[in-house]
Amino acid sequence: MACHAPTGHFSAIPPSFHHDKNAYMTTTTREQRNQTERIRALSFISPGLLWTLVFFVIPLLIMLTYSFFSFQTGDVLRQFTFQNYLDFATRASLRQALYNSLEVAVLVTILSVLLAYPVAYTIAYVVPPRWQRLALLMAVLPFWTSYVVRSYSWLLILTRNGLIGQTMEAFGLEPVSLANSRTGTVIGFVHFFAMLLTLTIYANLVQIAPNYRKAAADLGASPWQTFTQIILPLSVPGIAVGAFLTFVLCVGDYITPAILGGNNELLLPQAIMLQIERTGNFPQASALAMVLMFVVTFSFIIAAPRLRIGRV
Repeated sequence: MACHAPTGHFSAIPPSFHHDKNAYMTTTTREQRNQTERIRALSFISPGLLWTLVFFVIPLLIMLTYSFFSFQTGDVLRQFTFQNYLDFATRASLRQALYNSLEVAVLVTILSVLLAYPVAYTIAYVVPPRWQRLALLMAVLPFWTSYVVRSYSWLLILTRNGLIGQTMEAFGLEPVSLANSRTGTVIGFVHFFAMLLTLTIYANLVQIAPNYRKAAADLGASPWQTFTQIILPLSVPGIAVGAFLTFVLCVGDYITPAILGGNNELLLPQAIMLQIERTGNFPQASALAMVLMFVVTFSFIIAAPRLRIGRV
C-alpha cells in the first residue's frame, strides 16, 4: 500500500516562533540603539560634568568640611565642631550682615523689575521690528564694560564733588554725597541688573502669541485690561527668571558694596572677606559662605516653579 505525502503546505516550525524571533530581534535592536544613544549623550555632557565636579562640587565639599574645623591663634585645627555656625547664630554683627545683604538684594530686585519691565515692553511691542536689534544692543552695552570700572564710574558720579554734587551746586543747593552708603550700592546694582532683567523679560514677551492681544481687542478689552489680564500674567516666568538671577548675583556680590558702599554697612560677602583678610579664619569664613549658599538654595526652591520660559 503506497503512502503519499500530503499535498498541503507543512512546516515543522510553528508560526509563533517566527513572531517571537522577530519581536526578540526588534527588542534587541532597540536596546542596542538606546545604549548607543546613551553613550553618545554621555560623551557630550561628560566635559561639562567633569568641569562642574572639579571646579564646583569638590571645592564646595572642601569648603563645607572646613566650616566644621576649629580655629585657634591663627591655626586651623582639624577638629570637628559646630562652633563656627554657633558664632554666626550668636554674634549680632554677623546676623546683621546677612540681614543687610537680604535687604539690599530684595530692594535691588524690586527696583530692577520696575525699571526693566517698561523698557522690555517698549522694545517688544512699541519699537518697530527692524529697530529691535539695535534697541537690544543698546540695552546690553553696560555688560561690555568691566564690572570694576562701572562701579568706579558711579563712584565719580555719586561723590560730593561728582556730577550730581556739581549739578546741585550749580542750582544753588547744598551738594550731597550718595557714595559710601546703601543708596550708592543700590544705584550701582540697579544700573547693571535692570539691563539683565530687560533681556529676560523681553525674551518672554516676544513669545506671547500676537493673536492673544488681537482677540482681547476684538472682545472689547481696553489696552490696560489686555496688559493686566493677558500680557502681565503670561510674562511672569520671564520676570521670575530675571528676578531670581538678580537676587542671587546681588546677595553674593562683593565688589559693588566695597566700592560704592565704602564698607560703612557690612554685608555678608564683606564679612566673609574680613574673616580671611584680618584673621585668616578660614573655618568661620567657610561657615558664612555655606550660610550664603543655603540662602541661595532656599531662594531657588521658592522660585523654581516659576523659572520657566515656555512658548505660549
